[in-house]
Amino acid sequence: MSRPSDVFAAVDLGATSGRVMLGRVGNGRLGLTEAHRFPNTPVPLPSGLHWDALGLFGGVLDGLRAAARAGGVASVGVDTWAVDYGLLDADGVLLGPPHHYRDPRTEHAAEAVWAKAGPTELYRITGLQHLPFTTVFQLASAAGSARLAAAGRLLLMPDLMVHWLTGAVGAEETNASTTGLFDVRAGGWSAELLGRLGIDAGLLPPLRSPGDRLGELLPYVVESTGLSAGTPVTAVASHDTASAVVAVPATAPDSAYISCGTWSLAGLELDAPVLTEESRAAGFTNERGIDGTVRYLRNTMGLWLLEECRRVWAARGEPAELGPLLARAARAEPFAAVVDPDAPEFLAPGDVPERIRAYCRRTGQPAPEDPGAVVRCVLESLALAHRRTLRLAAGLAGREIARIHLVGGGARNELLCRLTADATGLPVVAGPAEATALGNVLVQARAAGLVGDLASMRALVARTQALRHHMPQNDPAGRAAWDAAAARLEPSPRNP
Repeated sequence: MSRPSDVFAAVDLGATSGRVMLGRVGNGRLGLTEAHRFPNTPVPLPSGLHWDALGLFGGVLDGLRAAARAGGVASVGVDTWAVDYGLLDADGVLLGPPHHYRDPRTEHAAEAVWAKAGPTELYRITGLQHLPFTTVFQLASAAGSARLAAAGRLLLMPDLMVHWLTGAVGAEETNASTTGLFDVRAGGWSAELLGRLGIDAGLLPPLRSPGDRLGELLPYVVESTGLSAGTPVTAVASHDTASAVVAVPATAPDSAYISCGTWSLAGLELDAPVLTEESRAAGFTNERGIDGTVRYLRNTMGLWLLEECRRVWAARGEPAELGPLLARAARAEPFAAVVDPDAPEFLAPGDVPERIRAYCRRTGQPAPEDPGAVVRCVLESLALAHRRTLRLAAGLAGREIARIHLVGGGARNELLCRLTADATGLPVVAGPAEATALGNVLVQARAAGLVGDLASMRALVARTQALRHHMPQNDPAGRAAWDAAAARLEPSPRNP
């Protein structure tokens, strides 16, 4: 089989599903089609909550088979969520299923790390907001375990998939920067931090950059999928948010972004990290972006809250279709109750509707009973979190924001986009919804010489993708209502 020169396979693994998308680039065109989609269902075991890594890789192979049936691809790129990893033994064999970041084993791991490198020192080196499930804390929770003692290499989830596809061993830098082991200023693994924490530097693989050629599909992958021998695998911005930011159709420097899916990641693209104490205390993270940029953002619980509500209602046999729920939410009383999406009780899977009601009772607000009122509460709370995060980001970075680009699955949620525009008082440009896959494809296409620099890639997205514009209702009464709701919302503590 010959390989087409303008079709690229984007393997995009998210927290609830994975898919293989085919992107066609060239002659001013940028299009996506879905080759295969498959569920990503965590597995509870006696050792905790785990990812089904083998099942995910099986889904990847199924998607590549579909790509071969469609005519083949010029290359393959892989992106996934951040922080989670697999451990390989000296023979390169996976030492058990990777843990899920929502597994509670890291609840008290931070104290062990802080005893050797305190929160201020960690921020000085890594620039990361404190999240209890960051890789460095996961490793601390595994200290002394037989699995960690037997490990020869640690591979983050996208790098694990690449290893099984090509045999290559490496760590792509945008994802490596989320681990809490990466020096954000120097752009590499932190020897200082590894030494202080007693982590063997040999556990961490060499770093790779977006656009690097990682290898070719192994013979067994070629035989299994039907793709051409010699099909290359290209490093993309393998942290899914980094890939999404590549495809933000911003054409001016006064833009902010929100990558909204399971999580809402809201922030700015900068040339250098912001490592002030004020930034640390506010919970902002400095993660690596493409071409040496910095993704200055804050993680906020996103539409996972809504999806977990829907899961609970469906399990009870109650209506859980998204369209009717959003219609009911649009008619529900505004600002009846708001919650902090980052409150600790909302992190783990479970009865989120009841947790929302308990939060409201604890904070002296009416507890929403009707599903439409619960959804309204979730979406207004997310919009307020977007407002708070972007206003803080602008102040801490010394930047002005004139518009917001909201990309990812949340771009399809018209009510959330409209509420975000009203809450922030800024225009919201919604789309593309498939930003992560588009960013994955664009980096591969640039490596193949089909597109130019980052500005050219974003201009291509702006010209070819469907975007929706939401203008804020900036009347005095509306602004006052949002201000009053924000005043009622007491955010959870951020960094220690």
